[in-house]
Amino acid sequence: MIILGIDPGSRITGYGLIRKDGTRLLHLDNGGIWTDAATDFPGRLEHIFRGITAIIDKHTPDAVAVENIFFSNNVQSALKLGQARGAAVVACVTRGVPVFEYTALQVKQAVVGHGKAAKEQVQHMVKVLLNLAEPAQADASDALAVAICHANSFTLVKRLRANG
Repeated sequence: MIILGIDPGSRITGYGLIRKDGTRLLHLDNGGIWTDAATDFPGRLEHIFRGITAIIDKHTPDAVAVENIFFSNNVQSALKLGQARGAAVVACVTRGVPVFEYTALQVKQAVVGHGKAAKEQVQHMVKVLLNLAEPAQADASDALAVAICHANSFTLVKRLRANG
């Protein structure tokens, strides 16, 4: 199974692709979709949409895992993040790829073993779990962590969806 993890952001949307082969996790690709701050915001959303669509077309993932939005004191930032996340999710849905959502707590628990892990701990464990030569860029590492979370949670999520 190929899993695309997405860490949405209005400036950088991180992505990471892994393959789950039995109990093995294999790194396929990772990176970021960088939007131009000089571009109007709708143009940035289009860039995210087109970037995710291109990644899906190239790698044909079986599932997409996206981190849920965190709560923020800055309403404008939260709204922009939500819109960037929406652009990414719509790109997945229009390509017919099922989308699964995970909280930051679930991602940290799945990757590090506890939900209060620091960002550096998550980055280190992603590097170790995927046998990377060096840590991925921060947004890409977060996206890989979401993909790993889905790989570790998929059987349970599948059962819950079937029963619910």
